[in-house]
Amino acid sequence: MQTQHGPLSIDCFKAYDIRGRLGETLDAPIARRIARAFAEVLNARRVVLGRDCRASSQELADAVTEGLTAAGAEVLDLGLSGTEEMYFATTHLGADGGITVTASHNPMDYNGMKMVKAGSAPLGSESGLAEIRRVAEAGDFGPDRPGGCVTDASGSRAAYVQQVLSFVDVDALRPLKILVNAGNGAAGPTFDTIAAELAARGAPLSFERMHHTPDERFPNGIPNPLLPENQPVTAQAVVDSGADMGVAWDGDFDRCFLFDHTGAFVPGEYVVSLLADIFLTKEPGATIIYDARVIWNTQDVVAGAGGNAVASRTGHAFLKQALRDTGAVYGGEMSAHHYFRDFMCCDSGMIPWLLVAELMGRRGASLADLLAERRRAYPSSGEINFRLRDPAAAIAAVEARFAPQARSIDRLDGLSLAFDDWRFNLRSSNTEPVVRLNVEARGDAALVERGVAAVRDILDATG
Repeated sequence: MQTQHGPLSIDCFKAYDIRGRLGETLDAPIARRIARAFAEVLNARRVVLGRDCRASSQELADAVTEGLTAAGAEVLDLGLSGTEEMYFATTHLGADGGITVTASHNPMDYNGMKMVKAGSAPLGSESGLAEIRRVAEAGDFGPDRPGGCVTDASGSRAAYVQQVLSFVDVDALRPLKILVNAGNGAAGPTFDTIAAELAARGAPLSFERMHHTPDERFPNGIPNPLLPENQPVTAQAVVDSGADMGVAWDGDFDRCFLFDHTGAFVPGEYVVSLLADIFLTKEPGATIIYDARVIWNTQDVVAGAGGNAVASRTGHAFLKQALRDTGAVYGGEMSAHHYFRDFMCCDSGMIPWLLVAELMGRRGASLADLLAERRRAYPSSGEINFRLRDPAAAIAAVEARFAPQARSIDRLDGLSLAFDDWRFNLRSSNTEPVVRLNVEARGDAALVERGVAAVRDILDATG
């Protein structure tokens, strides 16, 4: 099928990927145009393609295939898979780019695409995405090119599993029972392949599966374990099953979320410091990248382990580029994106829980015990969202109130003000009139609460 020609306004382009409401800003013809433009802008002759399990994803993936093959490209089709499998296959198969059709944790009436260049390098507005949009909107593609075809590339999962397991020493694992919640997303089949290989290697891990089968209806809700209202079901299942740890994924499983044996959710910033500690044990003196929202705990852990801590703006394109620029072994965001130098500097939702299981085995300690001291030393608020009429004016009001007393002011990512014993970061959303607040303190959870209240009063007053 020839790609539709002629100018068209396309509004589903975001800063680093594609997200749109079905039938409004994203449909099959738009997906076809974007794919054709992707191939032409990147001069891509071979493109990896995966998809999640949403009801609309197969149709959109078919349209992407049509757009790519119309440009004369070979489509290396992964079928149902996770975004990180696309990242892996793009490099492993030597492709010129990769696309996953996914809306991850967005509502049912949304879908989108995550895309990378050769070498699984990120695409952003300044690294190709804006040009893809321009070409897709112009629609001046000319006649279809010969040579387009589709190749089944689902067999690359076996190599992906080997790469994921290369991060852990299976001999260091001790008997653990782990509850895993795939949220009826794409994680289940991939996890089963990893679990089978672990068993074949003699790993003493057992698994309790819940909401495991991919289901386009998402009968248990859209998988987004970061939302507090979605966490109790996993927490209770951990307790009921007597598991040592719980793991839950989002829809395309590039993020994983951890629960300790008591069912307590582990905030992402503590997972970042835990993984930093693991890598600095494996590679002394290494560089660790962290996002600028909640920082003191990670800085303290990295300094104590003799590493080099480097802050980055929030967002996968920034973190990935920082890893590439510095050679950092690991980078993490409190939103549960974890990036690994030896995984194409990309994020994975399967590597983190395996590393934590290995650490629990090496130290003979529960996840709760591993984190207890850090949580006491550096309590934090978690991210709090405020929907405001004028975010810029609200942030300016907060700065005017607190900046005179601050020991330091940082604008790497939003506004960060640090005082003797507490600190906050205030960021404006790129996509909606929302301001996001994070507060942390040194050893004083009550100070966190007071800090949140003080900032909240000003935000509420400015509306």
